[in-house]
Amino acid sequence: MTVVLGIDPGIATTGYGVIKAESTRYRYVAHGTIETEVGLSSGMRLSVIYDGIVEVVRRYHPAVAGVESLYFARNITSAFPVAQARGVLMLALFQEGVETREYPPQEIKQAISGSGKAPKAQVQELVRVLLGLSEVPHPDHAADALAAAICCYNRYTTEMRIEAGNDP
Repeated sequence: MTVVLGIDPGIATTGYGVIKAESTRYRYVAHGTIETEVGLSSGMRLSVIYDGIVEVVRRYHPAVAGVESLYFARNITSAFPVAQARGVLMLALFQEGVETREYPPQEIKQAISGSGKAPKAQVQELVRVLLGLSEVPHPDHAADALAAAICCYNRYTTEMRIEAGNDP
């Protein structure tokens, strides 16, 4: 089975989700958040995120990671700190040797629900169903990270089949 890490980046809260997958079967492993305190300097917050994701990678040993890409539509001011968090996450994943893919929120929603405009609650319910969980994972950032992990696995395995000459 392939271990896949999904990440929903944020400066205050970074969500992560870990699954194991094979063929069309998914198995839930873990989910959670890396939290930073509001009063900390930007450098300290980024250090907390870096250390937190390195700890997750070393605990679960993912083969690949799917990171939600930056979405500017709502608040461009908040996009800058999120971009900094994404940069630190990408660096940590690279340094830990984890192959990394980036997916816009619409692509993650499309992979889970069939619609890039699906409501967050629908995507989270489908994550629950796909992973066989008794309830929707919380908090939202961690649930979104699990969706990113499922999307990543689907896209990653499709890419591997195409590279091997076995079109899906």
